[in-house]
Amino acid sequence: MPAPNLPGHLVTTPQISVRGVIFDMDGLLLDSETLAMEALIYAGRDLGYDLTLAFCKRMIGVPEDGCAALLRDAFGNTFPSEQFFALQAEHLRRFISDGRLAVKPGVVALLDLLDARHIPRAIATSSGRDRTEDQLRRVALIDRFDAIVSRDDVTRGKPAPDPYLVAASRIGVAPELCLALEDSTNGAHAALAAGMRVIVVPDMIEPTEEIREKALAIVSDLSVVQDYLMRYAR
Repeated sequence: MPAPNLPGHLVTTPQISVRGVIFDMDGLLLDSETLAMEALIYAGRDLGYDLTLAFCKRMIGVPEDGCAALLRDAFGNTFPSEQFFALQAEHLRRFISDGRLAVKPGVVALLDLLDARHIPRAIATSSGRDRTEDQLRRVALIDRFDAIVSRDDVTRGKPAPDPYLVAASRIGVAPELCLALEDSTNGAHAALAAGMRVIVVPDMIEPTEEIREKALAIVSDLSVVQDYLMRYAR
């Protein structure tokens, strides 16, 4: 009997077995995007700029250098990007220190399944190394991954495929045998460009029509991913 949550086409269409899983972090593993958006808005106010939530959402899944380009386009070449991101990081650390960072539903159960099936897994994130490791430690997830690829580990960030290709290499699994899990359009583009299947679990932004067409599936939560891996992880 197919799992009740599994989309029908994932049951009826032959699937290559999954030998490795690559996770995004913000918005996929951690319920951190709302905190990051709030911190961006606070940092803008500190510097006298009015950043709307709609504008901040454009930065989801975009590495810091890409966000800096968006800010320069919106506010001019004199926008103090370095100071802005330092302030945003300060606000975000305060929010996290206040206990507001949470693991997304279904993450622990999914990692338990990968442990039981002996499936290697990695993180491919647009966040920097220090922030990534700090947040994973705070929620007791840092030891549950075989590799962590941050923005500091690659020349090109998402939507380029580099983070996913490096992550696959570090866990020793060919990209076509990996399943990528993403919440953002940029991240999904990166995984697809790396030659991976991608399941999108939207967080704050809905996937584009292009991603809806190219992704393996768009699902509501990670329990559906667990059902898929119970069927196809080897």
